[in-house]
Amino acid sequence: MKNKKICPKCGSKDILFIPGSVDYYGAGNNIRVGLTYTFGAINVNRYVCCNCGFSEEWIDLEDIPKLKNKYE
Repeated sequence: MKNKKICPKCGSKDILFIPGSVDYYGAGNNIRVGLTYTFGAINVNRYVCCNCGFSEEWIDLEDIPKLKNKYE
């Protein structure tokens, strides 16, 4: 859905982008990779089909090295 803007399950083009975020006390859609959420969290973006409810989560490519460093 991220690239084609079409739901792979139902074919709908009614796709919502919900950006990842870091809110108070680490709330939001993110992955912690550092000591604090403010400076050490990677946002996980969501794409949601408004027709069938299917969703995907994506991480920006520039954040992949941070994940590998923390979890590999």
